[in-house]
Amino acid sequence: MKELVRYLDNAKELLRKSPIEGNHYTDEKYVKSACGVAYLGVLKAIEEHLLKKGLTKKELPKKVEEYRNALQKYVSVHNGKLLKEFDDLYDELHIAGYYRGLLHRVDIVKGALKSAEEFIEELK
Repeated sequence: MKELVRYLDNAKELLRKSPIEGNHYTDEKYVKSACGVAYLGVLKAIEEHLLKKGLTKKELPKKVEEYRNALQKYVSVHNGKLLKEFDDLYDELHIAGYYRGLLHRVDIVKGALKSAEEFIEELK
């Protein structure tokens, strides 16, 4: 679990490196990196949860669809909203934040990181 906290701490540290003007981060590099690291923390949390459920390291997902399927099979049975939350985090952190670099507003980025933290907590 320490490693999961480390991912989120690293993401927050990366954000602190970006200057802020008004309510916008001005250095896209740090925002993209922070979103990418936070998303990796989400994936790692899912993997740790699946290992606790009895999967082997070889059986862990490697693609986003496999993560969705694993959530449906092993997690959503007990908590259906986690799959929707994962989809939101994928769209916000991975696609908009990391891949396309579309997130700039401080409140939006911090909100996405907070959502990642809450998702990870729910998987504990």
